Amino acid sequence: MVLEVALIDVTPGNEDDFAAAYAKARPILAGAEGCRSVRMTRGVESPSRFVLLVEWDSVEAHDVNFRQTERFAQWRGLIGPYFAGPPLVEHFVDVPA
Repeated sequence: MVLEVALIDVTPGNEDDFAAAYAKARPILAGAEGCRSVRMTRGVESPSRFVLLVEWDSVEAHDVNFRQTERFAQWRGLIGPYFAGPPLVEHFVDVPA
């Protein structure tokens, strides 16, 4: 399992519209093959900053089963207009205890 972490800065004043667009777009992402869970958080100190957390079966599941499909275009079409700039996206794996 890998965790996708996307740091998303939204154009100030559009936070509520972004959140509404995310609510519409979430099922598109959550329905992708290999997607285990989806969660969006919002900054307390920086309310225009959001963090998307997605658990995937693998990096390939994210890149091939989502990013290279029409689902990604639909997803980005709904939430992308609110971005202040390109999101910073990285993948992480758990550290054994």
